[in-house]
Amino acid sequence: MDQEKLEQAVRMIIEAIGEDPNREGLLDTPKRVAKMYEEVFSGLQQDPREYFQVVFSEEHEELVLVKDIPFYSMCEHHLVPFFGVAHVGYIPKGGRVTGLSKLARAVEAVARRPQLQERITSTVANSIMETLEPHGAIVVVEAEHMCMTMRGVKKPGSKTVTIAARGIFETDTHAREEVIQLIRG
Repeated sequence: MDQEKLEQAVRMIIEAIGEDPNREGLLDTPKRVAKMYEEVFSGLQQDPREYFQVVFSEEHEELVLVKDIPFYSMCEHHLVPFFGVAHVGYIPKGGRVTGLSKLARAVEAVARRPQLQERITSTVANSIMETLEPHGAIVVVEAEHMCMTMRGVKKPGSKTVTIAARGIFETDTHAREEVIQLIRG
């Protein structure tokens, strides 16, 4: 990332809102924001499918579900945060399982870019399907969007839920409902 350009942009924003970028409290703000952006947008250089390249052979063809994976992202429309939890499940095929932490790492990689919640949900599900080739994958994301909390409609506490169901979870409503119940429980 171009740190110098980021710092210049933040300095310009400070000036544009009518503040003095040379004021003591704001003096290092451009540098801090640039460093923060480097961290929160680090997923731009990551492909979530890379986390599913490591597979183990395990004769398990039942549901694998990791619930309540916390994440933080930035709304690409307003560049303000949204945050919540992701629930990621899949049914392995042919003994191809991946490490549980890889599911969380994929969520983090996708979330750390200017983003839409719907895209996080579908990208993680599609990445699992493309690399692990399971019987099915399901991703449920629940998040609070600061663009709805601190501006606009101003409804703090409201949550948005998105679901991406692939494979068996797309065609078998009983399998999908079973996962939803496990997530709620």
